[in-house]
Amino acid sequence: MLSSVILLPQKFQSIERRHPWIFSGALKEMPQSIQDGEVVVVTDKSGTELAKGHFQHGSIAVRVLTFDGEEIDTDFFHKRLERAVKLRETLQLFREDNSICRLVHGEGDELPGLIIDFYGGVAVIQCHSLGMFKQLDLITEGLKRALGDRLIAVYSKSKETLPNRMPVEDGYLFGEVDTPYTAVENGVKYNLDWITGQKTGFFIDQRENRALLAKYSKGKKVLNTFCYSGGFSLSALQEGALEVHSLDSSKKAIELTDINIDLNGFNDKHTSIVADAMVYVRETGEEYDIIVLDPPAFAKHRDKRHQAVQGYKRLNAMAISHIRPGGLLMTYSCSQVVDKQLFTNTIIAAAIESGRSVKILEQLHQPADHPINAFHPEGEYLKGLLLQID
Repeated sequence: MLSSVILLPQKFQSIERRHPWIFSGALKEMPQSIQDGEVVVVTDKSGTELAKGHFQHGSIAVRVLTFDGEEIDTDFFHKRLERAVKLRETLQLFREDNSICRLVHGEGDELPGLIIDFYGGVAVIQCHSLGMFKQLDLITEGLKRALGDRLIAVYSKSKETLPNRMPVEDGYLFGEVDTPYTAVENGVKYNLDWITGQKTGFFIDQRENRALLAKYSKGKKVLNTFCYSGGFSLSALQEGALEVHSLDSSKKAIELTDINIDLNGFNDKHTSIVADAMVYVRETGEEYDIIVLDPPAFAKHRDKRHQAVQGYKRLNAMAISHIRPGGLLMTYSCSQVVDKQLFTNTIIAAAIESGRSVKILEQLHQPADHPINAFHPEGEYLKGLLLQID
């Protein structure tokens, strides 16, 4: 029998809105007897079931899995994973020229606390809740059923994303492949290593924005800052960029970029730069037709938001000064505490400071395989702008 937690009467609004998080302050009490990762029933004071979800001691006490009375069992995970795979099939992300996509995006796929990325037959799981980690066997079986012959291996990588409350080891749950492993995004080949790489090994959320850059890159000189494994650089070169500079402060990231540049045969038009982006953009004498600014999150908490905004403003103002008239700036923020309007206002402030004429051509965001649950607006984390600089 499942344990129960009681929702305070004045906290029903989030349940009525079907928001998938129930905070500790919304519960009558935080029962110490319930283990982290348990599936619990959320009830009102009369015992009527309102939802079921994974319990965890902390700010987010319950991550809701269902509001509809479903049992959280093998069939539940099979159905949710089949639905997630079906969406990616509808989006036509399993193609000969594309074998990389996000299979499960947490709350966006009604599986809060679970991220699964797919690399040419390998599913890499990252759990952000102990509840999901405890159900890895069910998740693995669900992936086998949903993907069938497409699935070669399943790798669990949650050691860095879970609180240190239970032993967590990364490793294969099904099958095994050697890394680095080659997969394809929109015709570009990538050497991937989910074992030693950041996150699950790659930043899939910029796929459509990389394709957008490619559209404008023919015959252009491009600077890709914070390049990590060179995604924007490769897309630009694939579509005929005249010259591309890839910059990162991490020597390891530049080594990854160089491997991918070589894998695709783009060496003759590419230069790698190990440098701090702020310093390089401030001091370089180079001018570019296109600059890409895709920094890591400048702020992960609200108390750092002002500092982050100032950082975005300085970086963008300096970048604008190095763009040739008629050129483009692609600029992004993945900081959840910097919302879309604040980011836009910050970039407008940078444009004013630069003294240049600036047009917003497109507002950019995460792709459809990173869906946003309509009842969980916090799921919209990636925001960007495509600007023309005159």
